[in-house]
Amino acid sequence: MRRVVFLIPLVFLAGFFFFPLASIMDLSLRPQGQFDLSSFGAVIGERYYRDVLWFTIWQAIVSTLLTLGLALPGAYIVTRYRFWGKSILMSLATLPFVLPTVVVAAAFASLIFSRGILNDLLMAVLPLDSPPLRFERTLTAIFVAHVFYNYAVALRMISGYWANQSPRMEEAARVLGCHGWRLWWEIRLPILRPAILASAVLVFIFTFTSFGVVLILGGPKYATLEVEIYNQTLVWLDLPMAAALSLVQIGVMFFMMLIYTRLQRSTVVTLQSVEQVARRPYRWEWLLISGNLIVMIGLLFAPLGALILRSVAGESGFTLEHYINLSRNPRGSILFVPPLQAISNSVQFALIAMMTATFLGTLTAYLIHRVRWLDAIFMLPLATSAVTLGFGYTVSMDFDGVRQLLGVDGDWDLRTWVGLIPVAHTLVALPFVVRSVLPALRSIPPNIKEAAAVLGASPWWVWWRIELPLISRGIFVGATFAFTISMGEFGASVFIARRTPTMPLVIEQLLGQPGAANYSQAFAMSAILMMVCAVAFILIERVRTAGVGEF
Repeated sequence: MRRVVFLIPLVFLAGFFFFPLASIMDLSLRPQGQFDLSSFGAVIGERYYRDVLWFTIWQAIVSTLLTLGLALPGAYIVTRYRFWGKSILMSLATLPFVLPTVVVAAAFASLIFSRGILNDLLMAVLPLDSPPLRFERTLTAIFVAHVFYNYAVALRMISGYWANQSPRMEEAARVLGCHGWRLWWEIRLPILRPAILASAVLVFIFTFTSFGVVLILGGPKYATLEVEIYNQTLVWLDLPMAAALSLVQIGVMFFMMLIYTRLQRSTVVTLQSVEQVARRPYRWEWLLISGNLIVMIGLLFAPLGALILRSVAGESGFTLEHYINLSRNPRGSILFVPPLQAISNSVQFALIAMMTATFLGTLTAYLIHRVRWLDAIFMLPLATSAVTLGFGYTVSMDFDGVRQLLGVDGDWDLRTWVGLIPVAHTLVALPFVVRSVLPALRSIPPNIKEAAAVLGASPWWVWWRIELPLISRGIFVGATFAFTISMGEFGASVFIARRTPTMPLVIEQLLGQPGAANYSQAFAMSAILMMVCAVAFILIERVRTAGVGEF
């Protein structure tokens, strides 16, 4: 019976992940029923595609180095010192990770572009007649947005590992005269190497597969593999080339996932309380904390603040009119979707996805704990574009190929099934649940379960009274991640949720309509989504202990 239960995550992954990807490959590589590998030759032989691949790699490397360079000092601050508001700060710092890319791109545009708040402020103070900063369609905008997105990932992984390391080695090194940079180079960095490398690989994966940020902030001048796949699919309608590029990307991501899962296993430590390490800062140390907080506020909270300001900015000052107008349709547009209905749809889908992802993610964590090589397999959805996943559903969920293979008739079309939306959200959130539960599961000392078994406890009693309480915080963290990720999911929903739009789809619709009023309403809806996510992450920080999960 136990083996049958553990098969559930494998069946789910096979049916809703590998089958859609296989359908895309089959449709692209066999357009006339025969294999045609000429597209792979073009990827290797043509300079344009080599340049796209090279740009994808080096921009991901630069983005990763910039992220780690800012996250490492931040991890030192939140690990070593106790100060008021730290848990709230950690919660808010994670918000960018779940915001839709269209919202983040528009927020950066409102902050640093020619007509952004920062240029308006500089022109008023200096004074100037033209904007002094021009970040439109630049690599700078792409790098800043990538750091904005991934800072919290590196911060959480490094600080969570660091908080569980005993300070005795550093104390002994100080007694022996090791201070300053030598302490960092010879003691701290070697200790933190597994967490730094694991976070670097994960950030590289996220920036390597970057789509919305590069497409919107970079413009047509810059194209990653993800953007080129999009162009080949929807602009040039060259599905064989899109398939070839997808296979290259999936191959690179699978290799990186193997490295990540191997590094992740070396970061497992016995859970300790952060209070054993963190202390109140001394007077001069407040300067270090203040400097790091200024960087965090400027990098993370300035775009979010710009988003909120734009949502309440009116012609004559602050106003709530944009929020009130969310329930109105003054132009009588047939495309109008009641925002309250979109909010209701998002909450319902998020609750279903949360319950499903939590159940499947917990089973998967136990399965990976027993069979380690499956770790990289279940992390593949994390490295696969949600756009690719949504497109895969549109070409596979009519089951036309399956019906032809079996020689049967009937309507098996699930592309209009509303349940496909939480299924897609579950698949996107599943790796985050696994990465929240698995470290807690691996941190349980084996002798505890062995002692209970020796005393006559049944396996069910051991799980219910020993294992579940020890991993319950990880399960709650994973469930909350699943809820917030579902609320902000955009890439897959844009293909399968047109009849039941969610909040990100309504935001995208408002941003795509002309007029300042629609733009401001998009920011109002974005602010609502951001506040929902903020509450969720505050709950995470309230219940989790140091080291629970990897994010």
